[in-house]
Amino acid sequence: MAESMKGLKRSHRCNEVTNQMVGQTVTVMGWAQKRRNLGSLIFVDLRDRSGLLQILFDENSVGKEGFEKAESIRNEFVLAIVGTVQKRSAAVNENLATGDLEIVATSLRILSTSDTPPFPIEENSQTKEELRLKYRYLDLRRPDLQKILMIRSELTTLTRTFLAKEGFIDIETPILCKSTPEGARDYLVPSRVHPGNFYALPQSPQLFKQLLMCSGYDRYFQIAKCFRDEDLRADRQPEFTQIDMELSFVDIDDVIDVNERLLKEIFESIAGVKVSLPMPRMTWQDAMDRYGSDKPDTRFGMELNDISKVVDGCGFSVFTSALAAGGSVRGINAKGQGTMPRKKIDALVEVAKTYGAKGLAYLAIQPDETIKSSFTKFLTEEEIASLVKAMNGEAGDLLLFAADKNEVVWDSLGAVRLELGRQLELMDPDTYNFLWVTEFPLLEWSEEQNRFTAKHHPFTMPMEEDYHLIDSNPGVVRAKAYDIVLNGTEIGGGSVRIHQNDIQEKMFEVLGFTMEDAYERFGFLLQAFKFGVPPHAGLAFGLDRLVMHLAKTENIRDVIAFPKVKDASCLLTEAPGVVEQKQLDELEIAIALREE
Repeated sequence: MAESMKGLKRSHRCNEVTNQMVGQTVTVMGWAQKRRNLGSLIFVDLRDRSGLLQILFDENSVGKEGFEKAESIRNEFVLAIVGTVQKRSAAVNENLATGDLEIVATSLRILSTSDTPPFPIEENSQTKEELRLKYRYLDLRRPDLQKILMIRSELTTLTRTFLAKEGFIDIETPILCKSTPEGARDYLVPSRVHPGNFYALPQSPQLFKQLLMCSGYDRYFQIAKCFRDEDLRADRQPEFTQIDMELSFVDIDDVIDVNERLLKEIFESIAGVKVSLPMPRMTWQDAMDRYGSDKPDTRFGMELNDISKVVDGCGFSVFTSALAAGGSVRGINAKGQGTMPRKKIDALVEVAKTYGAKGLAYLAIQPDETIKSSFTKFLTEEEIASLVKAMNGEAGDLLLFAADKNEVVWDSLGAVRLELGRQLELMDPDTYNFLWVTEFPLLEWSEEQNRFTAKHHPFTMPMEEDYHLIDSNPGVVRAKAYDIVLNGTEIGGGSVRIHQNDIQEKMFEVLGFTMEDAYERFGFLLQAFKFGVPPHAGLAFGLDRLVMHLAKTENIRDVIAFPKVKDASCLLTEAPGVVEQKQLDELEIAIALREE
């Protein structure tokens, strides 16, 4: 039978009990982690969000009734205990902050009983994630998850304090917005008052923060909820949180400066990581050429090497046909892996194929300098020697090559590089390599849509020195855009924004919009640009991804209190779900499901 806590007030959390309090009376409350009955003595490990504290029940101290209640305690019972702090008489637990202390109970109340949990409440749980997410409220009692959510809270508090000191104003923007499809897929919300019309949940506060710059607020920030109806992966959820900001009267260096200092504050304060400023920068083109990725993991080398000129005109048709089609031939040198079994090489080939490559060519230099290869029979000895030299090949090395369109070569070799990095344990988890990637292409060609699309979004300013090419050769125009990358993960991105109406209209034109379409979708922004707009720029961090790095977890679901699974459903609440016909009728919505 649950008891009332009337007349009781918690005096301390478990880990707030210290050696200086020996002999004092305290009141602690929490969950029973474990009970040990030794006959005349009962020990209970009490757990709250701060940690564990041992409680000793002795009939001489707690009385007969209290001792009998202690005998009934089971895991996850909620307890309130009044008692005296004393040094442990038995062995000290070095793994606990309170490992040399215990509370001798003088009073016990069972505030709530518990059924047997479906899995143990413990750190580093081996329970299947599906079961843990179904009972997420129990999963969240685990100390390791509680630590992560406390890191998240510390991060948001620190960020708000830092940005406030930098002159930023915290302003909320709408959740119910107009759908402006040009990017990821929107989540739509039907309007009851306007039948047949829909709001969209914001993919980001992008347009509203630009309007705030038009309104003269100078420096804005927001811890913003965002929504994108995209396929999920380890670092992506349908709803996520951004640290969003926008600044007026600034250029690229100004935005980078304030955000470098913010990152330094975050990682040094929360993770104890030394961060050196300024952070390195690399152009998008260099990142792709060297790492095959616009979010390169620079904790290890194994960079891509363009050997197109070396193999031009050789006897291997895979190479020459790729070059003839305007592509490239590039390779990576896996140092010391020349004796890698063929089975492992084949597995790397499969990795490359998932990124569009038709395969990988390999050349293994054995310790005795003999060569095993899938293609050298098509080359002369001089060509082989030139190829090995160009790749800085030595005895014991494994050389891997891809030949195709640049995009395919970059993507496939970049993925193979990362896979080798994982296999060879080259990614030091205690190293934090920050990198700014700059000068992205403004546009990218979509084969599916047969038109240019915005690489970032349609409001990104072209680089002034490239703007004259916007009509004649739009694909080479660079953007004043920048991403911040940490250990191969994009943790934030931003750009200088277009603030002139004519340039924004031109951007829409290049994207294939008619002016009527542009004003239909974005008229409120274009209209605002007619009334004196300051130059402005901004950036948004993925808060969830930042927490992943700070907590050293590889799954975004670990850093969100109530996450979704891969199909964007919630195992706890069973959302999304069907709604009553009455609700659909109010919205004037009829459902027509496609036949399987």
